[in-house]
Amino acid sequence: MCGRGFGNQPETMSVLSRRRFLAAATAFSAARPAFAQNLPGDKDVVIIGAGAAGIAAARKVQAAGRSVAVLEATDHVGGRCVTDTTTFGVPFDRGAHWIHSPDVNPVAKLVLTNRMGLEVNPAPPGQKIRIGRRYAREGEMESFLSSLVRANRAIGDVARASKGDVAAAAALPKEFGEWRGTVEFVLGPYATGKDLSDLSAADLAQQAERETAAFCRQGFGTLLQRLAQGVPVTLNTPATQIGWGTRAGSVDIETPKGQISARTVIVTVSTGVLASGSIRFKPDFPKRQLDAAGRLKLGSYDHVALELAGNPLGLQRDDLMFEKTDNVRTAALLANVNGTSLAMVDVGGRFGRELSAKSEADMVAFAVDWLVNMFGEDVRRAVKRTAATRWNADPYTLGAMSGAAVGGQPSRKILMEPVGRMFFAGEAAHETLWGSVGGAWESGERAADLAVKRVQQDVSGREPETKRRREPETKRKRR
Repeated sequence: MCGRGFGNQPETMSVLSRRRFLAAATAFSAARPAFAQNLPGDKDVVIIGAGAAGIAAARKVQAAGRSVAVLEATDHVGGRCVTDTTTFGVPFDRGAHWIHSPDVNPVAKLVLTNRMGLEVNPAPPGQKIRIGRRYAREGEMESFLSSLVRANRAIGDVARASKGDVAAAAALPKEFGEWRGTVEFVLGPYATGKDLSDLSAADLAQQAERETAAFCRQGFGTLLQRLAQGVPVTLNTPATQIGWGTRAGSVDIETPKGQISARTVIVTVSTGVLASGSIRFKPDFPKRQLDAAGRLKLGSYDHVALELAGNPLGLQRDDLMFEKTDNVRTAALLANVNGTSLAMVDVGGRFGRELSAKSEADMVAFAVDWLVNMFGEDVRRAVKRTAATRWNADPYTLGAMSGAAVGGQPSRKILMEPVGRMFFAGEAAHETLWGSVGGAWESGERAADLAVKRVQQDVSGREPETKRRREPETKRKRR
């Protein structure tokens, strides 16, 4: 379920040269989406949000020959996929970074088949486990992996056998042994952004396997920027009200720049934003969908990025590491990201939420202390530039990824249901690929298919009516 693969395989570390980075940046700047400053005219389909789901939906609508506009509240496309190239001088993914199951992932397949000038490399399989100041020995790794398999099996068995849903933590064997803390972190905060005690066993069991992964050297956000090329996006334009029942055959979207109307609308904002009430609905948002969004609240997941001069950790390119722990104050490490000196310390779940609520300085201090405890004071002296994400505080996301509360797994299907001329998409609206960019992309395509079908019904429904009105007139003239 964690899906990052297991085992250890070193890889030769390479450094991203300034010339290669500038070449990548030049290619990126030449392939931007079709940004608009002003609100466009009425369209067949209006899409709220230019994240993965919104981009996928827009491309699908365009391919069907229907007019489309994408309204994005922020100053960039990509949603929770955004690549920062200024803080460290190399690409730093502030949001999603892992391309899960690249052999079947629709996003990866588009990049690989269209030769978009991006470099997608497989992630090294497996991870390392740190026990104090040393790495786990072979027998200890086998014990950890065995515990992880037991946990996955137990959660799946309970989800299949139980007449009612339970928390994933309750599904674990009571006598789980010394690896319980690490296993709970890997399956909970690291994989889903939530503690297992807050997560539906049924939802976790339903999640598709993610045993292989890849990284985009130019950044996942850059990748989505490239896929959005040619998509008509209006930035800095939040939807403030959606009138979905005010006029027959139309949806009216209010924004600070004015109103735009459409035959249909696809809403791709996060469940956090849906539940927050920041977008008004007229009539009110249906209670069925509102309750579903509430049962799919976003978990907490953030990166603390550290520039570490001289590779003081002695790790290889994209090495993934956890620690053996019985403490919730733990994290995951991705070292030498894409062959650079950048390390990402990832925190999630309840502890991650509490930490990110303090300050970026507190997050950096925790990450440095965490590494020092395992690798020594040389790490502290090697730290140069730093940064930390705080997705819970972002008003246009309000969290990281959806995870169903106990009894909430059916809510994903409910979010997929059309409401009048409104359709919903996003990672939360996918039963098996939730929490992933691939799931958001597939969800966006499915919503687009429904929206286009509705538009076509509108158009074809009027044409026969027009012909029926004209036919008697023609016959009368012939007489």
